[in-house]
Amino acid sequence: MHVSRIDWAGLEASLDTHGHARLPGLLTARECRGLAQLSADPKRFRKQVDRGKQRFGEGGDYQYFSRPLPALVSRLRRSLYPGLARIANHWQRRLGSAQRFPSSLRPFLSECHAAGQERPTPLLLRYRAGGYNRLHQDLYGPVAFPLQVAVLLSNPATDFTGGEFLLVEQRARMQSRGDAIALRRGEAVVFPTRERPIAGARGTTRAQVRHGTSRLLSGNRLVLGIIFHDAK
Repeated sequence: MHVSRIDWAGLEASLDTHGHARLPGLLTARECRGLAQLSADPKRFRKQVDRGKQRFGEGGDYQYFSRPLPALVSRLRRSLYPGLARIANHWQRRLGSAQRFPSSLRPFLSECHAAGQERPTPLLLRYRAGGYNRLHQDLYGPVAFPLQVAVLLSNPATDFTGGEFLLVEQRARMQSRGDAIALRRGEAVVFPTRERPIAGARGTTRAQVRHGTSRLLSGNRLVLGIIFHDAK
């Protein structure tokens, strides 16, 4: 895990310019394999959701980790949060919001729990050939952190084809804009949970953002999702 190498200023600049930011080599191949192996152990998860049955997509499922979170997942969530919280608070100021996020994860989770959001949200998402995920937002209650992270655990060179990460942004009085992001194993993408500030000629506006996954053409794909707010 290479959180200490992150260029936070560059990350924020990429979010402002492109609406997302890449984190190459966030996890090692060994770490990816270790997390992938957990997907076969039902005792590590509090809930499994069949994507097709729920009409969230097709071809696979996702599983929410139970407590205690795997050590690597817990460290990743805890160590990424402070830098992302600084960006989130900058966004709040730009958007004219008085809300501020604590500088560390624990007090933020206390706010979630006080609002009745006590269930952990980090998850593993599995895709098989033909699978995809519809565009959506990961909102589980009134408390929501503005940024989240997805890390590719599979190797696109050998494990699958297709399955790009999708982001679609809707600005006021404009048609939607989409990005298809092909990640490498161990690479992460940081993206808005719900919206982001956009600088315009008339000041700052809000762009609504949804994310999903394009159709997997072959093989199997596994992704770690890090959501910082807990769920009801």
